[in-house]
Amino acid sequence: MKPDLSAVPPLHHNLATRAVVGDALTRTAAMFGDRTAVIDASGQVTYRELGRASDALARALLAGGLDRQQPVAMVTLNSWRMLAGYFACAKAALVAVPVNVALTPADIAWILRDAGATVVIVDHALAGLLGEFLTDPPAGLRLVVIGDDPEAALPGRGAESFDVLAAGEPGAPEVLIDDRDIVQCLYTSGTTANPKGVLTAHVSVLIGAMTNAMQIGHRWGADPSVLLDVLPLFHTTGLNTLVLPVLLTGGTVVVHAGFDPAAVLDAIERHAVTHVMFLPMMYRALIAARGDAGPLPGVRTAVYAMAAMPTDLLAQVAVLFPSAAVILGSGQTEVVPATVLQWPEHQHTKPGSWGPAVPTVATAVLGPDDAPVAPEASGEIAYRGPHVMAGYWNAPEANAAAFAGGWFHSGDIGHLDHEHVVWFTDRLKDVIKTGGENVSSVDVESVVAAAPGVAECTIVGIADDRWGEAVCAVVVPADPAAADTLPDQVLAHARAHLAGFQVPKKVLVVDELPKTATGKVRKHLVRDRLTGT
Repeated sequence: MKPDLSAVPPLHHNLATRAVVGDALTRTAAMFGDRTAVIDASGQVTYRELGRASDALARALLAGGLDRQQPVAMVTLNSWRMLAGYFACAKAALVAVPVNVALTPADIAWILRDAGATVVIVDHALAGLLGEFLTDPPAGLRLVVIGDDPEAALPGRGAESFDVLAAGEPGAPEVLIDDRDIVQCLYTSGTTANPKGVLTAHVSVLIGAMTNAMQIGHRWGADPSVLLDVLPLFHTTGLNTLVLPVLLTGGTVVVHAGFDPAAVLDAIERHAVTHVMFLPMMYRALIAARGDAGPLPGVRTAVYAMAAMPTDLLAQVAVLFPSAAVILGSGQTEVVPATVLQWPEHQHTKPGSWGPAVPTVATAVLGPDDAPVAPEASGEIAYRGPHVMAGYWNAPEANAAAFAGGWFHSGDIGHLDHEHVVWFTDRLKDVIKTGGENVSSVDVESVVAAAPGVAECTIVGIADDRWGEAVCAVVVPADPAAADTLPDQVLAHARAHLAGFQVPKKVLVVDELPKTATGKVRKHLVRDRLTGT
């Protein structure tokens, strides 16, 4: 059965029925116009102000001649203006392309060219990152600068002011946007290879945001959440997991451009923050900075991600945030995170797990034939559902591999238990095959990270004539003065807690580990340094 819509203009039907990201902000702004939406280094804006700015910018982008589904790149720091730019794209049927500003100018130029960007929104302070891209700019390039004096930021380029455009004609443009139109293209972190553009549809982002809101406890009404975000908004965790669920339910987002323990602790108290998410190393830094100042009982949810936390650190986090559910969230750019999320009780019953899938994601573990295996059997973790990306940009072979068998292949190895809880073993590319045994680098990392004197660590396999691959621990000392004795301490601890084939054959002490902007260790760079490639 289908309705007869011959007498209904297509745009009218689309406006009345669609599920798109920009409309969600419009609804929130109508309901909570005077409520503070975002607090950043420049001040704060209400929902009405955020909505008006994104409306005007959307109109300005379309007036510049962009067609629907064309990209708008954003080379920006965390700010309300970056979010206004994102929502402007969503309202104009354009594709937002936030770019990792921790990359080199050459890498940024590669992404901008790969995306085919002819409009770039850039922070004044980051204009220098466009240097390589501007050596051979595309025809008709339009540059929009956040900050004072666009001409000073990009001399002779005809750059426009973000604030002038955002103060233009009010009212959201009425354009046809399909639920399955692309709203964002986020490039992967490139921990193992060149980054790929991940294209995600409006409906995927919207369902992911609302699912996160439900799971994390954001409330529509008179008791809004206040979330502190220190993770970059060019990454799916900061943008999709943390910030959008709050903005689509009427809460307040406090965004910081980076992580400073003292500033974070001050913000939590000053703004009565209810929700936080940090990496394990950030929690450790907060605990050290807090000292004897006492707990922060106002926080009701404390999420961590990217890496497991040692038991002792989890206990300290529980003391710092005594009223909070402390939970691990997991996901990836290709499947709007969180895809699996611990329930609070899992911290006690299944602390080493990732937790079960969220309600809007189906999770399976696949065998070599791309068919689901039985509970407890190991294989590749895979997903189905509206969270899954539409596909990679300019990568047909990668798409064929990603969707083989009708599941999205995550590249993660693990198993499901009999209660459908996901247990992660390792990244497929990071499993170490040594002496005929498969070693999970994650299992070894969890032990080495708890060794006395270790601040951070990673585990990689390196080619070895005897073992095929040798397990190698690369560690950062908590006390640089004790670096000489650290390898022996690590090995002694490993031998006491690991099987013989899992114990590292080599321990290398370094000052720091190469990481992505979101804290993931770039293991391919670690391997390259160890092998001299």
